[in-house]
Amino acid sequence: MPDTKPVRVLYIEDDEGLAHLVKKGLERRGLLVDIANRGQLGLERVTAGGIDVVALDHYMADQDGLTTLEAIQKLADPPPVVYVTGTDDSRIAVAALKLGAADYVIKEVQEDFIAQLSAALNSARRMQSMRQAREAAELEVRRKNQELEALSKKLSKYLASQVYDSIFTGEQSVELASSRKKLTVFFSDLVDFTGTTEHLESEELTNLLNHYLTEMAKIANAYGATIDKYIGDAVLAFFGDPESRGYQEDASACVHMAVAMQRRMEELRDEWRAFGIERPFALRIGINTGFCTVGNFGSEDRMDYTIIGNVVNGASRLQVSAGSGGILIGHETYALVKDEVIAEERPAITAKGFAEPVRCYQVRGLYEDQVQEGSAIREESDGFRLLIDMERAERSDAIAKLEAALTRLKASSWDLN
Repeated sequence: MPDTKPVRVLYIEDDEGLAHLVKKGLERRGLLVDIANRGQLGLERVTAGGIDVVALDHYMADQDGLTTLEAIQKLADPPPVVYVTGTDDSRIAVAALKLGAADYVIKEVQEDFIAQLSAALNSARRMQSMRQAREAAELEVRRKNQELEALSKKLSKYLASQVYDSIFTGEQSVELASSRKKLTVFFSDLVDFTGTTEHLESEELTNLLNHYLTEMAKIANAYGATIDKYIGDAVLAFFGDPESRGYQEDASACVHMAVAMQRRMEELRDEWRAFGIERPFALRIGINTGFCTVGNFGSEDRMDYTIIGNVVNGASRLQVSAGSGGILIGHETYALVKDEVIAEERPAITAKGFAEPVRCYQVRGLYEDQVQEGSAIREESDGFRLLIDMERAERSDAIAKLEAALTRLKASSWDLN
């Protein structure tokens, strides 16, 4: 609503006769006018409050208007000032405007001067009201943005970071919808969780479980996994949505993540033993690749971003068969990562919901780690790939195969130019 209160003006003018004449003229135009006959008195009146706008004369006995204007501008919330001068010297007007005056009026003892001064005072007051309203609106916007930021941070705790980002950037709509995509699915669980928790108080269990999940989530986020959900002590995550680096890269990231989690788990087990936990948790992991249905499922009022399908069930079954500290991957995952991962085929598992036994492979490590440790030789370039696992290959057999390959290469008609 517009402000309907009369505007209160302070007129600082040492010519009392002129001041009262101007006061009458301004009050006929609906303004309320106080008078101060010296600059210092005017400053004190402004400081006391209640003044909406100031008309300030330049020439005064105690101090000139520019000195008074500068002092007014130093106040915490100064009212706008319309500068009044009896000279047409533009340098004075420019100096006043530089010091913060809202406007200036040339003083002439006639009706035009009072009309011009009234218009300038009203305009200055309106401009200040608009500025104050804008500042108040900006302050409210900042406050609302801070509240929204705080709320969004809280909401982000309930969503995978990729899903949260895609929603808030507008890349993904919040509606019941799904699609078919090839994903690499990760499922982990703690071995003998119930047996371990029987020896822990509820507070200890809560702290232990939260610490474990926090550490695993840090690793998952570092590798770019979309964490679907926590199911008690179990973790369901996947690669390939809402962002994908390609089937092979997604599978590779997932397996590397699993290896990093098992290594961190060994460190955690040592830490927990040091705190007196006799049977620290062990982790088992299943990884499977294939087409899943991914998207928002639920009702119009509440939905869950998740994945469904046999690939998810397969990852869960692989996890159950992985054994303590193990990583078991399905055949399609193995096919995508076999050049990076040291794995041994295990007997196929018969799983509920699957017509055929599921081929699976036990992950033993990463070739890149073996190369760093000096237990493997790996060389690659365009059209060339060499990998020797010195822990598994027979030295004489490896040398024989290399020499045979070199002999064929030298005897070939391959244009070396």
